Amino acid sequence: MANKPKIFVLDTNVILHDYKAIRKFQDNDIVIPMAVIEELDKFKKGNDALSFNSRGFVRELDKLTGHKMFGKYGVPIGKGMGCIKVEVNHPFPEALQACFKDDIQDHRIIATAMWVRDNNPGRFVALVTKDINMRMKAKAVGMEVQDYMTDRVEETKMENALKEVQVLNDLPSETLQAINYGPENAVDWREISQKEPSANQLYKLNWPGNGEAQVCARYDASRKKVALVRTREAYGIRPRNDEQKFAIDACLNPKTQLVSLTGGAGTGKTLIALAAALEQEADFDQIILSRPAVILGNQDLGFLPGDQKSKMSPFVQPLMDNLNVIKSCFKPTSRQALRIEAMLKEEKLLISPLAYIRGRSLGKVFFIIDEAQNLTPHEVKTIITRAGEGTKIVFTGDIYQIDQPYLDQWSNGVTHLSDKMGGQALFQHVNLRKGERSELSEIAAKLL
Repeated sequence: MANKPKIFVLDTNVILHDYKAIRKFQDNDIVIPMAVIEELDKFKKGNDALSFNSRGFVRELDKLTGHKMFGKYGVPIGKGMGCIKVEVNHPFPEALQACFKDDIQDHRIIATAMWVRDNNPGRFVALVTKDINMRMKAKAVGMEVQDYMTDRVEETKMENALKEVQVLNDLPSETLQAINYGPENAVDWREISQKEPSANQLYKLNWPGNGEAQVCARYDASRKKVALVRTREAYGIRPRNDEQKFAIDACLNPKTQLVSLTGGAGTGKTLIALAAALEQEADFDQIILSRPAVILGNQDLGFLPGDQKSKMSPFVQPLMDNLNVIKSCFKPTSRQALRIEAMLKEEKLLISPLAYIRGRSLGKVFFIIDEAQNLTPHEVKTIITRAGEGTKIVFTGDIYQIDQPYLDQWSNGVTHLSDKMGGQALFQHVNLRKGERSELSEIAAKLL
């Protein structure tokens, strides 16, 4: 068995998650049940990521097969890879048919996977699916089953990303004085570290003898210096803790073109991103706030009743709430409040579901994507690769509050982004820990 290539039977959700998944199984063979092709057919129309992946996979499969028939062993995927074939649906063994009375596609896929296993003795066969319920069903009938792990970030890496701030206690007073009060508010990195830090490494530096007093700093790779992170205000919003201070600094830093802000409810992620965008509105042609419309599952916004404004209302209201918090910092007749109203009217400040952004060219735009934990790694990549000159993108989200059924804290787009982009000079990740919405909210988050 060890010398023979393995066989992996793919579920529909693996392909909808990554249409190039068939190229991620090395020299092993791939089987696609006919039920999967039938399910993909339902997704071929539309502009969302699922439709894109469905069409992409079918084109990829058509290109591989050309005028060939699948035959007994399938067609080669590529050099150094295995073969792929589409297998017609097969029924469950007679002893198991009473267990699965409902004739649904999931059951057809499991039954076909079992048929492939039983007809390939001496070879390892596994069903690959991101559907937890389907994995449980398959295990219950003795079928080997696995999650699609290619874009899953290791748990240790994710823990390191959440602890990106280093706390240093034993630095000389002279070093802290130079960072806090010196002419450059910075010191050479060798004064605080034995090896050069990663770009935008964050620090909390404790004063000797006073563990509560801290200096916030960041490694500026362009200057090769660890520089002070000041307390900065953005359009009336001031940081209430050190993590918010780091977040505002990242969003206001023109050298940082890509920012990821994570944290639980009430930590200020979206509010900080929006305030920073308004503070720099003169530097951008447009400020766009968006979020994926996950409440409707796979249905289009057209499913909702009413005109475009009515359809968008459930999705943009949380963003409007943050905008109202910023407006409340100023009098209704103040220059800042009037400017916000003018930007909304002129659509320089545009709040829109993510589906309405597809196909746009993002040149000189401050683009905020809220609830980004509900995006796949491919969707995050698609958004970033649309960025033109002068564009800044801020992703905000809580990786422990995911609404998509086939994503988790290790495989969502935000976690993937922090893992792959960490250490790049134009990227910064900040994890906000303390809730600042209200005392009630903070206590509820801890105790309930």
